[in-house]
Amino acid sequence: MVALVAGGHKARPYIPTPHGASDTHDLVREILQTLKDNDVRLVSYVPDNVLTPLINGVIGDNYFMSVCATREDEALGIVAGAWMGGAKGCVMMQTSGFGVALNAIASLIVPFQIPAIMIISERGTLGEFNSGQALVARTMRPVLDSVAVTHHTLTDEKTLQFMVDKSIKQAVATQAPVALILSPLLTGGNPAAEAKLKG
Repeated sequence: MVALVAGGHKARPYIPTPHGASDTHDLVREILQTLKDNDVRLVSYVPDNVLTPLINGVIGDNYFMSVCATREDEALGIVAGAWMGGAKGCVMMQTSGFGVALNAIASLIVPFQIPAIMIISERGTLGEFNSGQALVARTMRPVLDSVAVTHHTLTDEKTLQFMVDKSIKQAVATQAPVALILSPLLTGGNPAAEAKLKG
C-alpha cells in the first residue's frame, strides 16, 4: 500500500541511517547514477538495515519515484505494473525477503518477461546471528538458478558500475529479470548483526 499526502504525492517515511553508513556514500552514488543512466525511475522497496543508505538516497532524489511496499511480492507487483505501463523499475529487498518474493518471481516476473531489477542485500553469511537468514542465504542462488533468473553477487566497488549497468541492459534487452546480490564484502553487512555479535 502506498501512502499519499496532500497533492497526491507519496509520503516518504524517514529511515534512520545505521552507524557507519557514511562509508557507503560512493557505493550509493554509483548504484543510483547507474539506475539513472539506464532510465530506471521507479524503485519499490521494503525497508532493510543494510539497504538504508541506498533507500534514503532514492527517497531524497526527485529523479526517482519511490514506493515503500509492505512485502517483497507487492514490490515486484508494483514494478511489473510499471513495466506494463512503459517504465523500468527496481526492487530493493534483503535476503529473507527473497523467500517472500519467490511466488511473484516464478508466476509473474519470469513468465511475463518483466525485466525486474532486484537489488538484494545479502544476509545470512559472514557473521549473521539469525538462523532464518542463513537458511535463505544458502538456498537463494540455487532457487534463482531453478527459475532461470540471472544473478550476480557484487563484492567489489571497482566492478560495481560495470556489473550493474550491463545487468540492467541485458535484463531490458532480453526482457528477463536480474538479481544483484550485495555481498557483505561490499556493504559491510548488517550493523545490527555486528552489534549483537559484539554484545
